[in-house]
Amino acid sequence: MHEYDTTLKRILTRPGGTLLTRLTGLTVTRWMNVELPEVHRRRADLLGETSDGRFIHVELQIANDPEMGQRMVEYAVAIRGLFRRVPEQLVLYVGQDRLNMDTGIQEGRLTFSAPVVDIRELDGDTLLNSQNLGDNVVAILTRLSRDIEGVRRILGRVAETDGPRRNMAIAELMLLSGLRKLGTVIEKEMELMPILNDIMDHEVIGRERRRGMVEGERSVVLRLIGKRFGPVPQWASARIESLRGAELEEVEMRILDAKSFEDLLR
Repeated sequence: MHEYDTTLKRILTRPGGTLLTRLTGLTVTRWMNVELPEVHRRRADLLGETSDGRFIHVELQIANDPEMGQRMVEYAVAIRGLFRRVPEQLVLYVGQDRLNMDTGIQEGRLTFSAPVVDIRELDGDTLLNSQNLGDNVVAILTRLSRDIEGVRRILGRVAETDGPRRNMAIAELMLLSGLRKLGTVIEKEMELMPILNDIMDHEVIGRERRRGMVEGERSVVLRLIGKRFGPVPQWASARIESLRGAELEEVEMRILDAKSFEDLLR
């Protein structure tokens, strides 16, 4: 999952991006990379400062976390302890499963909540109409991607850019497509666009494309295993992480028939 976080952080913090401004109503002028001085040594995904000195803290979530409210209050307290300011907070959910996550706490005198947004509920047209290429790429995670025409429009915006920027955008798009299992769809559509056809042979782009597809499939396999057998033990998760291509597909085919973790990963 680290690749998804890294790619999204890179896109969302580039100058000119509009997504976080639309969601929070605030514009960050400086992004910070700090480790919070607390017991768990948490590192906030995105922590920025506005021109008037307010802080924005955004957490990117690929999976539902039943302890998200606890995590967010810990972040808020740690950030205040470090900077003496309470941040505006937001949880941005980019996962495939239905959003089912409570980001608040109401217990005794403690009342806390952090807003959570499912990126699939956002208007992808707004991101595609942005002049920022990163916004265009992130549109693949919105409800726009449910329509093949939406994928084509995203690729059209990418195709309009120059070589170096286009190469980077394609690599990021292919990686993020793993979160929606759209790698094959995007590859087929790219083959129909002459300006993008040859880019699939590029060493770096091809590697990122394959990585995005494999990571997306691995994430789905882990979720299916969890639903079939319950919490996935560390040894089984490590084994799944080591699988590639045909090996991963073979495990996926055996999920329904296997009787245990050991039987599945024999």
